[in-house]
Amino acid sequence: MPEAVIELKDVWLTLGEGASRVEVLKGVSLTVADGEATGIVGPSGSGKSTLLMVLAGLEKVDSGTVRIAGELLNGKSEDQIAAFRGRNIGIVFQSFHLIPTMTALENVAVPLELAGHPDPFGTAARELGTVGLSDRVTHYPGELSGGEQQRVAIARALAPSPRLLIADEPTGNLDHATGTQIADLMFSKAAERGMTLVLVTHDPALAARCSRQVSMRSGRIEESSSFLPSATQGQNSGAPEAVP
Repeated sequence: MPEAVIELKDVWLTLGEGASRVEVLKGVSLTVADGEATGIVGPSGSGKSTLLMVLAGLEKVDSGTVRIAGELLNGKSEDQIAAFRGRNIGIVFQSFHLIPTMTALENVAVPLELAGHPDPFGTAARELGTVGLSDRVTHYPGELSGGEQQRVAIARALAPSPRLLIADEPTGNLDHATGTQIADLMFSKAAERGMTLVLVTHDPALAARCSRQVSMRSGRIEESSSFLPSATQGQNSGAPEAVP
């Protein structure tokens, strides 16, 4: 049985203060195995993106346990979590989150440099090459298309060789054709490198490419199902097979 990369047990999280306080996660428990591709689906406000933030250590839970790649995040300081995240977790956002005053190369290299990587710019150049941007390394985000910006973001997420790749609506700001290309790239890279992939999406076709779907509603997990994607989906996505 593959090792669990994600282990959440009875996680509760409330956001806001006073009258605006809202219980966003209500007793969420989730286990995701090494190499599994999991799609998190559900209506707006169901807690999907907040769950991703918990997995990334960007939101601290009120109660329950959060264990990622074998390490308990509960009780760690912000600095400890940031260092852990830099080594183990890659994140791809819907809105790219690139620094506009940095080139594509710098956007990928600087986080590596800050984390003490021995060859940040060489690694960044190689990762940009793997996502098809070898000829765009000196371009700034404003000089790149939306699809190219998301490729830079994927290269940045992959550069530390994380065990866990998290994506929040990664195709949400892209047209259908470009979104399909980005999804192909993300699934294939995760499969090639044996990474665990967790993505939030409103797109049923994208969720169906995962080996497992987790459905959320009102801060709770309603359903979790594992299945083998169809032959066509598997060939297009490079997604790993389902874990029983």
